[in-house]
Amino acid sequence: MGHKLLDKLLEENIIDNKEKYYRLAFSYVKNADDALDVLQESIYKAFTGIGKIQNPEYIRTWFYRIVVNTSIDFLRKNKKAVAVDSDILENHIKAEEDLYEDIDLHRAIETLKPDYKSIIILRYFEDLKIEEVAEILGENVNTIKTRLYRALKLLRVQMEENI
Repeated sequence: MGHKLLDKLLEENIIDNKEKYYRLAFSYVKNADDALDVLQESIYKAFTGIGKIQNPEYIRTWFYRIVVNTSIDFLRKNKKAVAVDSDILENHIKAEEDLYEDIDLHRAIETLKPDYKSIIILRYFEDLKIEEVAEILGENVNTIKTRLYRALKLLRVQMEENI
């Protein structure tokens, strides 16, 4: 498949899902400008690495992976504490604000290790299937299921401590 067709498919995917990708980046970096920077860097990485994709059906999950990895890289590079600003959060995710209303849950998610946090965000906030989460994170399905179970258990403990 030619680069021009792949470029077009990638462009359409990004345009069609831009809010989801932005929300995903924002869920990591907690700042509107930083989320836009992460998204811009992700788009750059995707277009420069488009030749690596072998099956156009996986463009969406491939780009999700780029956004997750770019977000984590951004946090590592900046090593800054990210505070939850509920006003900004509500303004940028109106479409699914009911998912983020419980600030205690959101804070509990922030305490999770990046592996667990990514799984929770992708599975429940982005509503992806376990198989898609595994593809995005480059893990097998059973590993994702195990980590998801552990993450949910940790969240339950955190939430019970906050009651």
